[in-house]
Amino acid sequence: RLAVGYGLLLAASMATLSGIVYFGTVGVFEHSIDSKIMSVEAHLADAWTSDGRRGLVREIDAQLHDLIDTDTEVVGVVDSQGHVLAGNLGHWSGDLPASGELGFGQMQRNGAPVSVRLIATRLDDGSRLIVGRDLIELAAIRNVVERALLISAAVSIVLAFFGAQIFRSRLEARIGRIRRTTARIAAGELSSRIVVMGNDEFARLGDDINRMLDRIEALMEGVRHVSNSIAHDLRTPLSRVRSRLDRALQASADPHALVADARLAIEDIDSVISLFDKLLQIAALESGVRAGTFEKLDLAAIAHDMTELYEAAAEEQGVLLRFAGRPTTIRGDRDLLASALASLIDNALKYGRSGGRVDVEVGAVDGAPVLTVRDYGSGVPVEDMDKITRRFY
Repeated sequence: RLAVGYGLLLAASMATLSGIVYFGTVGVFEHSIDSKIMSVEAHLADAWTSDGRRGLVREIDAQLHDLIDTDTEVVGVVDSQGHVLAGNLGHWSGDLPASGELGFGQMQRNGAPVSVRLIATRLDDGSRLIVGRDLIELAAIRNVVERALLISAAVSIVLAFFGAQIFRSRLEARIGRIRRTTARIAAGELSSRIVVMGNDEFARLGDDINRMLDRIEALMEGVRHVSNSIAHDLRTPLSRVRSRLDRALQASADPHALVADARLAIEDIDSVISLFDKLLQIAALESGVRAGTFEKLDLAAIAHDMTELYEAAAEEQGVLLRFAGRPTTIRGDRDLLASALASLIDNALKYGRSGGRVDVEVGAVDGAPVLTVRDYGSGVPVEDMDKITRRFY
């Protein structure tokens, strides 16, 4: 369809250009003829007004012998019955146009019928002054222009056809590379990418698709990582539960040991349930379900409560846990924010112990609310900085 549209557009452009050329040549020539007829008619009418019939005949004779357009000029005077009184008028067919109006007519000249553009002006004595031009030159110019335009139209159609084929082949070549790449990706080669050449629309499309494929590959890698992490996190507590249940089934098991194993098994099962709860929270967040429960909250109040909750644990580990901030209103989910803050504070207490201090702050940067949990330990290794936001890393 694009190739056909390209061909039609080219054909329409050539047709428009041909129309401009035609009317710019034939039309200008016709306008020139009309101007000359009106000029001669005005000059002869002035001669009639000033000198009457004798002066008019004298001017007509001078007009016909001035060697200017002599072969195409038609000038004369006829009486009320149509008899020629002066000039080079031949026998014409049909009626003359109304007085003072330009029109077309057929006239015999040199024994052959010709088309004439003329004006017939009625004089005071009832006769008519006729001024016109033989249109043989206009017909010749029109034939030359029409023939040239027909030839150019044929050439333009051929060019449009071959141009459309070239346009189509180039489109198919560019799109074909994209389709072959997507076919390889669909077959499992997620590392395949579209070769980007140039800076046209196809190059930009290929670049966009490559970025999308990079993102999809990263997400797939993230899914595999999450799956492996979940499998690992589930395997350990489930293995412990199985071994404890296996010991509990032994006939010689100590009742006190049986109770201890049961409690430990319950704790392991609770950790598994907690893991599934976190997975459900992530699914709810990504689907937008939890966004409907957002409400106005004081972020500082949540941070202050979580700091107080962990103060006892911090004292046991010899870490100074401090809070600083002022009331800051946001929209969010209280439980999710508290859970995220609890994870951050717990990690800071575990891995920042060598620093001896953990600061929880609520403030603003460029008008946006900011919650910061800062420890003073060894910090995250540089090679892991881009991985710390991966799930279950």
